[in-house]
Amino acid sequence: MSKFETRLEVNEPSSDAAPTTITSHKYMNMLQEVADLRRTTMAICLDDVYAFEADSMAGSEADGLAQAIECNTWRYAELFAQVIDGILPTSTSLPELAQMDPVSVIASHRQARMKAKGLIGSSEDSSDLNASGKSTALCVPPALMRRYTVNFEAARKQTSLAVRQVLADQVGHLIRLRGIITRVSEVKPLLTVGTYTCERCGYEIYQEVSGTAFMPLIECPSDECRLNGARGQLFLQSRGSRFIKFQEARVQELTEQVPMGHIPRSMSVTLVGDLCRMCNPGDHVSIDGIYMPRPYSGFKAIKAGLLTDTYVFAHYLTQLKHQRPDPTSIMSSELVNQFASLAADPKLYDRLATSLAPEIYGHLDIKKALLLLMVGGVSKSLPDGMKIRGDINICLMGDPGVAKSQLLKFISKIAPRAVYTTGKGSSGVGLTAAVTKDPVTGEMILEGGALVLADNGICCIDEFDKMDENDRTAIHEVMEQQTISISKAGITTTLNARSSILAAANPIGGRYNPKKSPRENINLPPALMSRFDLLFLILDRPDLEADTRLAQHVTSVHRNHGNQSTTNVPVDADLVPLSVLRQYLQYAKTLTPLVPSSLIEYITGAYVSLRLNDLASPDSTLTTARTLLAILRLASALAKLHMAAEVTGEHVDEAMRLLHVARSSVDTVHAAGQQSARHRDIEATPATRCYRFICDLALNTNDDTLYVESGESRSKLHLPIVLEKCRARGFTQQQIQECLSEFDRLNIWSVDKHSETLQFLN
Repeated sequence: MSKFETRLEVNEPSSDAAPTTITSHKYMNMLQEVADLRRTTMAICLDDVYAFEADSMAGSEADGLAQAIECNTWRYAELFAQVIDGILPTSTSLPELAQMDPVSVIASHRQARMKAKGLIGSSEDSSDLNASGKSTALCVPPALMRRYTVNFEAARKQTSLAVRQVLADQVGHLIRLRGIITRVSEVKPLLTVGTYTCERCGYEIYQEVSGTAFMPLIECPSDECRLNGARGQLFLQSRGSRFIKFQEARVQELTEQVPMGHIPRSMSVTLVGDLCRMCNPGDHVSIDGIYMPRPYSGFKAIKAGLLTDTYVFAHYLTQLKHQRPDPTSIMSSELVNQFASLAADPKLYDRLATSLAPEIYGHLDIKKALLLLMVGGVSKSLPDGMKIRGDINICLMGDPGVAKSQLLKFISKIAPRAVYTTGKGSSGVGLTAAVTKDPVTGEMILEGGALVLADNGICCIDEFDKMDENDRTAIHEVMEQQTISISKAGITTTLNARSSILAAANPIGGRYNPKKSPRENINLPPALMSRFDLLFLILDRPDLEADTRLAQHVTSVHRNHGNQSTTNVPVDADLVPLSVLRQYLQYAKTLTPLVPSSLIEYITGAYVSLRLNDLASPDSTLTTARTLLAILRLASALAKLHMAAEVTGEHVDEAMRLLHVARSSVDTVHAAGQQSARHRDIEATPATRCYRFICDLALNTNDDTLYVESGESRSKLHLPIVLEKCRARGFTQQQIQECLSEFDRLNIWSVDKHSETLQFLN
């Protein structure tokens, strides 16, 4: 035991020893905080153990303790706890609090009772009880008197694993797991040491519990009850027992960790003590814990046989992507200067938009809109409880092969919190929430879907038009109210879904038909379309110049792919590095610019002009009150991007321009389709259709009675037979006479009503 005690006291200063790389007095200060009841977790970093062994040992003995901890973490956690029990200093800052603490009072009474019963002497401690010959159940377990837990943090050099990379040879080892939290149970008290009282002899019996299930003791094992010939009945004391906070979570593989064609795997994670309530569904986390087996119990054990379930007993948890990043935690002195230089750049807006997915050619306005979507507007909470969303919703619609899905994939990777899903593979339950049964407590709980996991983030939905109508209605409430109302299995609640919706859809039939209206092409209900702030239509039109530039860009990307480094720094110096772009957007999202009163009339006039344009051209996209809110959101997001304290007129003008670009992409194509339809309608008048029928009749018929002259020249027809066949075709007498007169006037044929003939002049 002295070996581990010596290694734990590595931070104590020594007069003849050289200073180590570990922070001075780090763990001694932690021990003092534990003694003063100001800390409940002793977090030991294995990097410190490696550094200590590198300084104090050499050769084969180096890294021995650290590697032993990694291979047998559960046992070494108990050994470290025993060492800490022996070297724990006395409380100095809170002596009166320690005396008034209920656990301390119960502990002092327990020690006095054990002395009176003769189970311990005046100089014996808890570590000597097992060697005194007394029953283990009568001895006070050290875990009952501890006010802390020992946790280990894996070394930095340890590789983060996916769920599918955790293998059988790592059972009992300290591993680092990386994934997304999909389900979190309620925090429950977990019994670790049970204290029983005998009704006959009054002895206290202790039972240590190592799992989530145990068999309570019934009969007293003391010598006094045994000598009396009758065993006393035991009663569990809740105040004398030790409970810790317990929570179970479910971690699932990230999207980039799942191989193509495979289903994401998940694993249970047990959180105890201070680790509880540190994560929520949708958080990307890194967990250091012990990979442990969990045998089945009850009827499951009979069915499972020798099989066991596995879980991770968490020791350390870190969130990889925070929900609302704190500017002070993100920004260092170097980043402050870098962000200030970026904000002062007059071409910041264009640079950031160009840096967004630089491998995708063109679509500059769409990238600017996606940039504003990632930043978002300012959410408003009114005094009466009404909330106005600040998140921006965008829909990308167009022909296949225009990089809609690639843009969605890029946004899902660069955003601090994003979930990518497809419309065809998502059900209404998968988008909102599913009611499942907690495997530990047996209660009915809600497991969040894609929209709940994307809370305070972005939900990217590809193939939006392929969703069923019943599943699509689940998004209506999310896109405007940003909540999900659930009433299932006796659970009636409202979940937060404060996420931006980025959808990609294909037109009906796979390609956009300009001869149809936008609503006929999009196949989305008007109630859903009005909830999108911007709707872009991307068409794949043949253009020699544009196609040449696109081909040159694609070939350049393929040629330079092998030369690009893994630091996400673009080759072009004008582009912003991806890491800086991500941090800049995270910081800009925390700002709250205000709309000055001087812009109210200007924004009002712009909205009224849009309504007047709708009145002049009713075929265009309708403008509603949600359009006014969209202008405010876009302008606020642009002000955030420039780190401005107030929204200016230039920001409103840019928001109006993006709105106009989005609408013109739809209305221009529709207007061109209407114009071609009008030309088609002119050509398809009844007189024209009658003329085409007579021409086909003269060229393709084999009836010789139709022609006046036989032989190769068949330009003269019998007029009564032509009239009869036209009436049989469905043309009226008036339509036939108009056709004959109009094309006779155009010198296409000559009609002789006296001889009842029709002769083609050419």
